[in-house]
Amino acid sequence: MGMDGFEMKADYGQFMDLKEGWVDRRIFTRDDIYEQELYKIFARSWLFVAHESQLPKNGDFLTTHMGEDGVIVSRGHDGKVRVFLNSCPHRGNKVCFADAGNARRFVCNYHGWSFDGKGELQGVHEEYCYDPGDLDKSKNGLKQVAKIDSYKGLIFATFDNEAVSLGEWLGDFRWYLDCLLDNEDGGTEFMPGCIKSEINANWKFGVENFIGDALHAGWTHDSGTRAMNGGEPFPPVDMANSYHASVNGHGWEFGLEGVGDIFLLGRPKVMEYYNDIRPDMAKRLGEARSKVFGSVASASIFPNVSFLPGISTFRQWQPKGPWKFELKTWVIVNKNMPDEIKSEVTKGVMQTFGPGGAFEMDDGENWENCTTVNRGVVTRHEKLHYRCGINRRVNDHPTFPGILYQGQYNDANQRNFYERWADMMGAERMADMPERYKSVMSGRETRDITGVKAV
Repeated sequence: MGMDGFEMKADYGQFMDLKEGWVDRRIFTRDDIYEQELYKIFARSWLFVAHESQLPKNGDFLTTHMGEDGVIVSRGHDGKVRVFLNSCPHRGNKVCFADAGNARRFVCNYHGWSFDGKGELQGVHEEYCYDPGDLDKSKNGLKQVAKIDSYKGLIFATFDNEAVSLGEWLGDFRWYLDCLLDNEDGGTEFMPGCIKSEINANWKFGVENFIGDALHAGWTHDSGTRAMNGGEPFPPVDMANSYHASVNGHGWEFGLEGVGDIFLLGRPKVMEYYNDIRPDMAKRLGEARSKVFGSVASASIFPNVSFLPGISTFRQWQPKGPWKFELKTWVIVNKNMPDEIKSEVTKGVMQTFGPGGAFEMDDGENWENCTTVNRGVVTRHEKLHYRCGINRRVNDHPTFPGILYQGQYNDANQRNFYERWADMMGAERMADMPERYKSVMSGRETRDITGVKAV
């Protein structure tokens, strides 16, 4: 038996009963579980590493993390994007300390090992010290990830040689992603800069909050909403016309009114812009998705990316131990937006979901308290309640794909997120993962699908 009376075996489903609707608190605080997350989740998932707009020119690079592994994302002088460990193979020193830039090479400041934009070792300081056969440069480049791919501007990478394709990983969730990434000609881009902040909380609390916790918004964010919108309260939710949709652990909760999140941004000119392009959005994506976009909604891509499609905040929860994560925040906009509207969106994001934003401070305080309180030696043995909407499953919906539940106030996406978490934590190989949802899209172009039938 492991600590706290649980067997440390491959079946991580022992930490939850999602049919009954509970999750064990110890998944948020135990060091041994966190270590397994780094191996089983972050070393095997497709992880977001960059938006293509951040690497427009050959030689451009940025540094980020995949789990706790630091990586360099580089567009080589051949135009190809690569991802490799930010660690010199000589002594392991960090090779690149800059957040972003443009460079012909990366040079370790310990012993002068120099690598080109492909990560290949080109030279070392005082190379004459090495006898013939001591150093094979072709075998001592920066370690590259196993696979790299992109979906409509978002670049993902994985360390797992056996990983399924990115298309299969995202699955039918691409149908929803297109609401954000493909609602107008030209696609999207990140506005310059990235805000980084640290929160003393478990990374999963951030993800699950954005994957489906609409319930907290009208209470936690009431004062922030009124401050941003002249005293107007949080928009009411139509439970009959709102949903939770989940695919492969990714989740999107949404209404169909098309304006709630844009209202929360508190920028009237942004509302005007989206009202102007919505008819074309409907022609491009279909009437249903034109109503999904801009509604009160939030979404997460498993395991650690979240966004608010109408508010335009795009964020990643980088784990730094079981009790801390680094939050990286960007502003995502349509590339063809007028500069004035891009500026309005950016200001709105900073006032709502920047580190000093009206909503961000509310959330961070809640997540920190959830993490701290759950560490109590008695408290940690109590179960957490995830039963909201547990019997509101919707079958055979004519339009929306995924595992679908009715009502924006629901714990469905959180339950499906933790089901995916337990599946990955328990699987020795990704091929052993159970199939929880069967795709209805079969690889078809997501933009062209205006109606699908879920199974």
